[in-house]
Amino acid sequence: MRLTVVPCELAEANAFVAEHHRHLGRVPGHRFSLAVADEAGAVRGVAIVGRPIGRRDDDGWTVQLVRSATDGCPNAPSALNAACRRVAFALGYRRILSFSLQDESGASYRASGWRLIGLAGKPDGAGWSCRTRPRVDVAPRQRKLRWEAAC
Repeated sequence: MRLTVVPCELAEANAFVAEHHRHLGRVPGHRFSLAVADEAGAVRGVAIVGRPIGRRDDDGWTVQLVRSATDGCPNAPSALNAACRRVAFALGYRRILSFSLQDESGASYRASGWRLIGLAGKPDGAGWSCRTRPRVDVAPRQRKLRWEAAC
């Protein structure tokens, strides 16, 4: 199956994420969003790229792949990761990063030129919530794997 990368509005990407992502939902904003479509024009996956979540990474030269979801179409994750990387660098960003759960293989990141940096997050896997800023955890409570690509 041949996949084509196409532009995607945030509302469309969020709707796809809400329907297909396993554990995360919509995002409030983005720098850009992309989709992959099959020969019939059906969207098979989306990716949303925004500002980095961690303030130390938010240097103006870095973006983060904050959501990626597919309907299970083979090669869609790799096509999206590679396209996000190319677009970010074409827009002048110097680094793109993303995070995955430890039980995910990361094959789509490796196939599209990203590299594994290591474990990220608090050692106990605790979420962002604290006494002064209570948060509701939506992701599974575990440390994530950090992936990066730099130009």
